[in-house]
Amino acid sequence: MTNISRRSFLGQSMIAATAVAGAGYVSPRLALSEDNKVSPNEQLGVVIVGARGRGLGSHGGEWLKNPNTKILYFCDPDEVVGNKACDAVAEKNGFRPKFVRDLRQAYEDKSLDFMSCASTNHWHALAGIWALQAGLHAYIEKPICHNVHEGRALIAAAKKYGKCVQTGSQCRSCAANIEANKFIKDGGIGEVKFARGLCYKRRKSIGAKGTFEPPASIDYDLYSGPAPLAPITRPNFHYDWHWQRLYGNGDLGNQGPHQTDIARWHLGLDRFPNSVITYGGRLGYDVERKNPDYVDAGDTANTETSIYDYGDKCIVFEVRGLETPSYRGASIGVVVYGSEGYLVQSQYGYSAAFDNDGERMKEFKGGGDTPHFNNFIEAVQKNDPSLLNADAKTGALSAGMSHLGNISYYLGENNKVSIDEAKKTLEGIKNLDNNFETLERMVEHLTSEKNGVDLAKTPISMGPLLKFDPEKERFIDNDKANEMLTRQYRDPYIVPDADKV
Repeated sequence: MTNISRRSFLGQSMIAATAVAGAGYVSPRLALSEDNKVSPNEQLGVVIVGARGRGLGSHGGEWLKNPNTKILYFCDPDEVVGNKACDAVAEKNGFRPKFVRDLRQAYEDKSLDFMSCASTNHWHALAGIWALQAGLHAYIEKPICHNVHEGRALIAAAKKYGKCVQTGSQCRSCAANIEANKFIKDGGIGEVKFARGLCYKRRKSIGAKGTFEPPASIDYDLYSGPAPLAPITRPNFHYDWHWQRLYGNGDLGNQGPHQTDIARWHLGLDRFPNSVITYGGRLGYDVERKNPDYVDAGDTANTETSIYDYGDKCIVFEVRGLETPSYRGASIGVVVYGSEGYLVQSQYGYSAAFDNDGERMKEFKGGGDTPHFNNFIEAVQKNDPSLLNADAKTGALSAGMSHLGNISYYLGENNKVSIDEAKKTLEGIKNLDNNFETLERMVEHLTSEKNGVDLAKTPISMGPLLKFDPEKERFIDNDKANEMLTRQYRDPYIVPDADKV
């Protein structure tokens, strides 16, 4: 992309602004000061990429209520979904955004100032990079990348084009977490070296694996984008892509980036780990469906434990997709262990600190999505990425941890082991967790009366211990693992290398 002059840029913006003047919208690009800051009295034009669920419900809701923003476009490969979103906005405020299937078409409109992405995971990075190349800022849901390569490219693009890229890790802007982080850094629970992230979220089977046609309203080539143009094997086209690795990253990559992000933040870790090992499986759905031969359409783990070793510090992340009780009062959250106590984040906007006897010492409250969206808008208005609470690097590291964990699982997926064999492997994994206790809790979860998994018939998988170079961001002496840091892309949906953005 070549830079265009400010005069040319403003001239094009005037044409675009005239097209929507009847709606009372004036592009802030007409009010740019010499230092490229935007007047807080002007509205920012936004295109929302991904019109279902969080795209309409969260992003749409936030930009509708924010007086500084105006939704000009919805982009979605499903024209029915996209037009419904446009209708919903029109019903709310009387102005109907334009609908386009192809986000590149919207990006050409110079009245836009930023994109807001809540699409399928495999589109996040490319949608962001193309937006930055088009001169737009970007708010991108977690995980901001489908693999480690994409995270690197997005970081490089944000730096090259000088734009704001906010990761949708709203916990970074919640008052409860900001105060808890300060409490920890001030020594509130003593020295901290270990944290445990939790995703104990019941996930039903997504249906039997088969061959299905895409909805008639879908442009399937555009939907697939950076992914292969592969047959559809899940019965529910929408949302259930989360549990298929071509498009999603399982709950380790869906929920995990929230909790690993908080864990990294509280431990003061700003890099990738030295090693990772993951064990688990996609288990229990044969019992759920009362059919011993049942094959679920998902190919990501629903039960997974990843151990991230940082040398003097450690993070463990646990995924449990069957019925399970909470751990220390949290089901979706983080436990940070200190020498003088521990802290439990049990809700996005609530944490509590306890002493070593389990007595509550302090509570931290204050959450919601709005502060995070507002933080992004402030950074955009001032054209200052340093103001962001969760920039591209933050998002890429937290998502990347999930990708590293999944790589270990995928490489060991066919390495089925007994619990005794798993213990033998974990005995040699030195870290700050009690590996046996964590494994035993997972076994108890799987074999409980409610879940009834027969581990003799459907054993867990044990991934390899993968050594990682956090500076080069490459696995050490493992070509197969390094191949999985990226993917084969289809032209023209190619995520470029970081030095070619």
